[in-house]
Amino acid sequence: MVGRVLLAALLAGIAAGFIMSAIQYVRLTPLIVEAEKYESAAAHQHEDSAEAAATRQAGEGWAPRDGLERTLFTTLASIVAGAGFASVLSGISVLLGRRVTARNGVLWGLAGFAAVSLAPAAGLPPELPGMPGADLLQRQIWWIGTILATGAGIGLVFLRNEAAAKLIGVALIALPHLIGAPQPQAGESGVPPTLSAAFAANSIVAAAIFWCAIGGFLGLMTDRFLKGGSTQ
Repeated sequence: MVGRVLLAALLAGIAAGFIMSAIQYVRLTPLIVEAEKYESAAAHQHEDSAEAAATRQAGEGWAPRDGLERTLFTTLASIVAGAGFASVLSGISVLLGRRVTARNGVLWGLAGFAAVSLAPAAGLPPELPGMPGADLLQRQIWWIGTILATGAGIGLVFLRNEAAAKLIGVALIALPHLIGAPQPQAGESGVPPTLSAAFAANSIVAAAIFWCAIGGFLGLMTDRFLKGGSTQ
């Protein structure tokens, strides 16, 4: 049974990953490439010596080249992420004793989207290259805490019947936003606000489609490999 659950998650992740990579290629990558132009221009404006240029280049590290190489690495990353998220959904469903099916798969996907993408984006919107950001460790701590609190809150609200459990769930969902996400120090960005807004909006919509695809495909694959089981 475990092998079948993992196979269902793997296939669902691959299918959702291809969909996400297509969305990224059409809607997100062009915005990233455009932002990189502003980032590069701003970096050159601040260079005042050959030593500064060498330091900047050393800190950039490796990055895939534009075109086929970027597309291939983006597709691979989307597939790996899809398989990972589908495995997490499968694991949670097994622990809760509520199987992901073709009928409820999209709902599972929407729950994952709300916890992993939508709630964190309310405090830390998706960022383009060249935009100022708060301390990375602080952002990671808040991001992980928000996912855990939102996921637990969603579970209490929708899977428990007790009024107290639902109230606790709502409080958990609200808690990270009451604390507040770490904000960047004052700084200028060469990226136009309209470009940043377009990227944030497209990223959130893409994430919603990605998660619905993960849940939907996972439900279909689970039904196929675990026929005759519970359909809760």
